[in-house]
Amino acid sequence: MTLEAVTPGRRSPAARTSPRSWAIAATGAALAGCSGMQSTLDPAGEAADRVATLFWIMLAGAAVIWTGVMATAIATARRKGPPVSQNRAQWFIIGAGAIFPTIVLTLLLAHGLRLMPELRAGGGDLKIRVQGEQFWWRVTYLPEDGPPVVSANELRLPAGAVVELELTSPDVIHSFWLPSIAGKTDMIPGRVTRQLLKPVKPGLYRGACAEFCGTGHTLMAFTAEVMPAEDFARWLAAESRDAAPPAPGSAATRGAEVFDEQGCGACHSIRGTAARGTIGPDLTHLGSRHSIGAGILPNTADHIADFISATGTVKPGVLMPAYGGIGDDDLSALAAYLEGLQ
Repeated sequence: MTLEAVTPGRRSPAARTSPRSWAIAATGAALAGCSGMQSTLDPAGEAADRVATLFWIMLAGAAVIWTGVMATAIATARRKGPPVSQNRAQWFIIGAGAIFPTIVLTLLLAHGLRLMPELRAGGGDLKIRVQGEQFWWRVTYLPEDGPPVVSANELRLPAGAVVELELTSPDVIHSFWLPSIAGKTDMIPGRVTRQLLKPVKPGLYRGACAEFCGTGHTLMAFTAEVMPAEDFARWLAAESRDAAPPAPGSAATRGAEVFDEQGCGACHSIRGTAARGTIGPDLTHLGSRHSIGAGILPNTADHIADFISATGTVKPGVLMPAYGGIGDDDLSALAAYLEGLQ
């Protein structure tokens, strides 16, 4: 290792980094968090835009109050002359410390409450039932002109359409949060809560459970894809179909046999086959999803195999047992079968 010689009394280039440079770097890092697929401040839906606007209003109000407090403190510290009268001081405390904050907080509360009926009202162009379970999401599309379409751990939404979500839970309290599209809504056992979404910007977004619900809470996420209306209609039609059988003689054919031999159909459903389980996620079109394990792993054959063989390690707290006893060849075949369920 070579040490750079530094002239005594002279700072190295690293030491000469100015506070301004650090401030610019910190500001850049902070602003980078204002965008992305899970950013509240980069809205892609009307509800999220209202939430972001409310945030900026509250931030501006907080900045004004902070500036006023600091200015008052500095002016008081620098003030010379006789002290103010007790009567004047009392009125200042009452006005600035009680009346003014009460007015500001009341206005902000009234503005926030005004938004709630719009975000919780029923009705929409499409209805989707989302059920939060430890630690995944059961998703059922309810089109007006067709039967329910069951999926899991992923949402597809038509851009420009008003979507009504029916939210519930069979076990504990969860909270549905899709920051870029809308705010948070609790999912309470025995009750149905509702949320209206109107996504406007096509793209891929990430949501999560925002209420601690057990060991696997931090690994309970989901992907939401906003699509042009025509693409969504084609996707929903394809999603409603039964799974296509694997090509004869392929590894996936053996994978389908392993699926049956291991009794996977007792918990999972694959439409068009004998698998009719409803305990775990529907796997009919697993291969077309963006992720597996409720948003924790990319959807590849290798990750599917890892999830099956070491389930509790990959996702602590999950109820599905690990199938580490499956041979490598059969495990690869099973993963190929599931990945092929497009």
